[in-house]
Amino acid sequence: MMDIVPNHELQHCKVLYIDWNCYGGEDMKTELLRYGMELSSFSFSPKTNRNDLAFEAELSSSIRSFCPQFVFSFNYFPVISKVCNALETVYVSWVYDNPLVSLYSYTLAGPWNRVFLFDRQEYLFFRDNGINTVHYLPLAAAPARLTEPLSSGSLPQYHADISFVGSLYTEPKHQLYHRLKNVSGYTRGYLDAIMQAQKLVYGTAFIEELLNEDILADLRRSCPCPPNADGVETESYLYGNYFLLRHVTAMERTELIQRICRKYPLQLYTNDQTFTCPGCTNHGPVEYYREAPPIFFHSRINLNITLRSIKSGIPLRAFDIIGSRGFLLTNYQEDFLDCFVPEEDFVYFTDTEDMMGKIEYYLSHEQERAEIAQHGYEQVLKHHTYEHRIPVLFGDISAQAAFS
Repeated sequence: MMDIVPNHELQHCKVLYIDWNCYGGEDMKTELLRYGMELSSFSFSPKTNRNDLAFEAELSSSIRSFCPQFVFSFNYFPVISKVCNALETVYVSWVYDNPLVSLYSYTLAGPWNRVFLFDRQEYLFFRDNGINTVHYLPLAAAPARLTEPLSSGSLPQYHADISFVGSLYTEPKHQLYHRLKNVSGYTRGYLDAIMQAQKLVYGTAFIEELLNEDILADLRRSCPCPPNADGVETESYLYGNYFLLRHVTAMERTELIQRICRKYPLQLYTNDQTFTCPGCTNHGPVEYYREAPPIFFHSRINLNITLRSIKSGIPLRAFDIIGSRGFLLTNYQEDFLDCFVPEEDFVYFTDTEDMMGKIEYYLSHEQERAEIAQHGYEQVLKHHTYEHRIPVLFGDISAQAAFS
């Protein structure tokens, strides 16, 4: 189907890099160049997702001119896959979002695709449904960049006992649930009940399975969300992941922060500057590349509260916290166990009271907390940098065995 370039030849490879405003982009470009690859950037807007004849012609021209062994993008885009498969050029995509409806495009099965999913449960879903172009690969960190701001010494403005960096999913653009305002009272009660139940369970997402045809019909009447004509996603997938699980995440993040703030001060860095609660200092949005690393390092406890549509994967935020030599306290996600050891590299909680107990414990056990942060950082250096991922993404696919 395709020739896989051996690892020792990667430094001579030509990569057409699809350049868009994504997390990890600058880190990836830096590492590809450091690896010795020849890189050409191609500007892209994710709005050009599935069909765009002008874009397809422009990308085809660039591929023919540059003659790359690989085209690479963060996240998967059907319009890029169509061009690469037509020109028999390997399209490598590394997905860090879930949900990502473009994965349900018919193009995913194209033989020149190599699609790496950071969420093992999502990977297993596609694999078990006969899609052999998908692979499982956790995300990574760039510790050299993440720790560089620390070279200037202590930054007291970032010192904190507990910090959370990330969206609350309370912003209007994320609150698709509120568009379901015309559903029946029965449907509203049903949705509220299954979302409350989902909040209590980590490690699996079951809401999509509970949307029966009667409920879907009511959702459809209130806010139509038809699947793409060139894809296999279902209405239950769209409503479950984009409407309901985002709302569960919004409820969970605000409730956990409010619970913490009843006992401890918390520093919040988020886009929703309207959020307030006693004990919480809302600093507004943070410049992720420059400001987030010293926040992670100087906070005694960094919270990760995973977007609920991420079934088992490790969010990029978690890798960045550990890669900044920060202490990570996260909700349980199964894939952490593929990369790190609990209580040695990071700490997870299973419910609200477990979270509160671990906050109390690690705020009063400073040496143990610092040792966990340092040990996790060392694990990133040894196994989970972009340098470690490049041979899997672009080289012998058997290198993936470490995560199989």
